[in-house]
Amino acid sequence: MRKRIGAVVLLGIGLLAVGVAQNSRSSTLVYGGDFSDLISLDPGISYEFSGGLITDNLYETLVKFEGEDLSTLKPGIAARWTVRDAGSSWKVTFNLANKKFASGNPVTAADVVYTFDRAIALKGNGSFLFDEVANMKIGSTKALGKSTVEVTLPKTASPAAFLNLLTFNIGGIVDSVLVKTKAVNNDYGSAWLKNNSAGSGPYVLNRWDQNQQVVLDANPNSSLKPKLSRIILREMKEANTQKIALESGEIDIAENLTPDMVKAKATDSKFNVYKADSLRLQYLGMNTGAGSQFEDARVRQAVRWALDQDSMVNVLAGGNARKVQTIIPAGLFGFNPSNPYSVNVEKAKSLLAAAGKPNGFEFEMLVPQGSCAAGVPCADLAAKIQSDLGKIGLKANIKQIVQSELLGIYRAQKAQMVLVGWSPDFPDPDGNATPMSDYGAKSLAWRNAWNNATASKLAQQAALEPNATKRAALYKQLTELQLEEGPFAILYQPKVPVTLSTTVKGYLRNAQGQVRFEKISK
Repeated sequence: MRKRIGAVVLLGIGLLAVGVAQNSRSSTLVYGGDFSDLISLDPGISYEFSGGLITDNLYETLVKFEGEDLSTLKPGIAARWTVRDAGSSWKVTFNLANKKFASGNPVTAADVVYTFDRAIALKGNGSFLFDEVANMKIGSTKALGKSTVEVTLPKTASPAAFLNLLTFNIGGIVDSVLVKTKAVNNDYGSAWLKNNSAGSGPYVLNRWDQNQQVVLDANPNSSLKPKLSRIILREMKEANTQKIALESGEIDIAENLTPDMVKAKATDSKFNVYKADSLRLQYLGMNTGAGSQFEDARVRQAVRWALDQDSMVNVLAGGNARKVQTIIPAGLFGFNPSNPYSVNVEKAKSLLAAAGKPNGFEFEMLVPQGSCAAGVPCADLAAKIQSDLGKIGLKANIKQIVQSELLGIYRAQKAQMVLVGWSPDFPDPDGNATPMSDYGAKSLAWRNAWNNATASKLAQQAALEPNATKRAALYKQLTELQLEEGPFAILYQPKVPVTLSTTVKGYLRNAQGQVRFEKISK
């Protein structure tokens, strides 16, 4: 053990040599976690958990949420905004505050227009939020002056949903003057923004050493004045590595300790344990495409009848999770608490027989490295699922790979079964309903090749229904349909236990997963 601790500390010293040489340790926060899903730091492209955590601090959005409150929008780049019914459309007008980008360029209406049009043109994983959810197109956003911008939405879109989704990565306003100089082959600067920043947020990107660390420095031109001069996000996939680094003082925050480790740290006077609410769902996705093993809905039902969720919640997650089986998480409007599935091996086998698979079958299950929701090692969760499914004759061959590689396979519809997590992009049930139900949105339903016209229609109707009672009824129909026919087996909804050194003050994580680094001090 002594040799291992020494190796970890020496590795940390080597990495910190670049990151902390010019900053005293007291003004630098080192955040240990599994950030292996990080693919790009371009806010128009980034669509992963780690990307959101970082871009939230590099870029400001027009509106934002503060603290744990996800019900009240606050001013961001926009000092104020109005929504006007223009008859055949909605007009959403933003009056911008006096802000500067890190470059020193002023934030103008032209930057907002460029950002929104750019996001649509890039056709990234989050573009559907603008073109499918908000029904925007290039040209929907107009500058009415240097500090006034107007977005025109058709009556097929919800202005409330539009305002909420602006708090996500895709709403991060970029410095159009700078980014245009970095564009190559009409890529809108995306190759450059993958590992550079051009925002007005409290931090700027110093460097991203892939699979090692991301280093952020305080932005002197930001109106959001950070208390710490540097933030280092250290890539540590394994919980034990994080634990050793936290105890040695190499890192200040550990995000992926196992439930047992968290329990031990809760009684240690050197550390504080913060348990954040989460809208995240840990789930299994099953490819339902023609000819796939999971094409028949009865096979998918058999999987759900085989899974021992109670053990996942109470044993693996140590109680830091909630048993959920429907696609809208607890805490959002439209949540359906129905949990009709419990372990029933005989029922599962009979469903397989009815689907023409009495002897079961063999398949590949893609699993990310590192930790899954609630700090459960993905390998342990996968082993439990493998065991449960084995009891009904389904042989899952586990293939554990880096999250970014897994997501690439999944997004190409090439995964047979995948163990992953999902959190809505904005705090509205449509943040789950549309991606998980509407095949045309090219998100989760599409990735699992589940093209159900009824589900798509229900998601679209519910998104636009202004009457709360009617909207709730539509989501009830949709969640019940998903329980019967959907491509997902929802496993649990976690709490997010984060372990911090007692020297860290001001840490707060909302259920959307946002952490405002400028609020943190040591």
